[in-house]
Amino acid sequence: MAGSAVSGSAAVREVHYRVGAPVLGHFPGHHRSTRGQSGFEFRGHASLLDAPDPRRLDLHASLRDPFGDWRVRIYSQRQSIPVTVVADLSASMGFAGRTRKLAVLADLVESLAWSAWRTGDSFGFVGCDTAVRADLLQPQSRQRAAGGETARRLRALQPAGRDARGLLDAPRHLGRRRALLFLVSDFHLPLDQVVAVLDGLSAHDVVPTVLWDPLEFGLGAARGLAQVIDPESGRQRLVWWRPALRARWEAAHVARRAALLQLFRARRLKPLFIEGGYDAEAVTRHFHS
Repeated sequence: MAGSAVSGSAAVREVHYRVGAPVLGHFPGHHRSTRGQSGFEFRGHASLLDAPDPRRLDLHASLRDPFGDWRVRIYSQRQSIPVTVVADLSASMGFAGRTRKLAVLADLVESLAWSAWRTGDSFGFVGCDTAVRADLLQPQSRQRAAGGETARRLRALQPAGRDARGLLDAPRHLGRRRALLFLVSDFHLPLDQVVAVLDGLSAHDVVPTVLWDPLEFGLGAARGLAQVIDPESGRQRLVWWRPALRARWEAAHVARRAALLQLFRARRLKPLFIEGGYDAEAVTRHFHS
C-alpha cells in the first residue's frame, strides 16, 4: 500500500518507480547494482586474491576451478539513483482547463520528491522557459521536504516565456551520474527541438511526461464564432468553427500524438501521458506495466 505525507491540506502520494539497467551509484539504496561486495544479491565468483573475504569462500566453486584457485561469492550492494524533474515552464504550461497544468506539475514534483526520500534517492528540479530558471533550480538533495518549496512556487507561477529553449541548456545543470529523469512538458514544441532536447538528455533514463488537458483539444459547439489564443505568443484571433475545421483540429491532435509516440519509440523511451489531474497510482503503473 502506498505511503503518504501531508503537505498543507493535501496528502502527498508515494510513487513506486524503478529503473531497467543496473545503477552505478556510490550510496546505498533500493536499486539493483553491479557494484559493491557487501550486499545480498549474488553476482558471481571471484578469486580470493581479488576479493579477500574468507567468510564468502565457496568450497564447491573452488573445487571446480580448473586452476585450483580459491573462489569467493560476490554479492552486489543495492544503490541509489538521482531522481530529477526537467520541466518546460513556457507560457503554454499556464493553460488551465479542468485542472491547471502547473498544479499538476507541482503535484508530480511533490510526489516524486517524497517518493525519492522514502526510497533513499536524491531529488532535483530544473525549470526552463527561454532559459533555465535560476529561481526554480533545485540541486539534488536528500532532504525530506526537497520538493515542497519548489511545488509551492510552481503553483504560484504565472509563466510568460515565449518558448522552452532553456531545455537545451538543462544538461549543464545535471550531475554526471545517470539519473531517472522526468522530462515534463505539454510538448507543444517543434519536433526538431524535442529531438534536440532528448539527444542532450540521452545519458539519463528519460521518462517523457506529457501534460495535456482534455479541454485543451476539445471544442465547444459544433459551429460558431470562437476566440483562439496562442499561449506562447499571446496572439488572439477569431475563428468560425464549422464541421470541416473541427475535423481538421481533431485530426491534428491525433497526428501530434502519433508523431510524439513515433519519436519516443525511436529512442526506446516509454512516455507517460497525464491528461487531466495527477494520479500517483497511474505513475506507478507506468513503471510496472
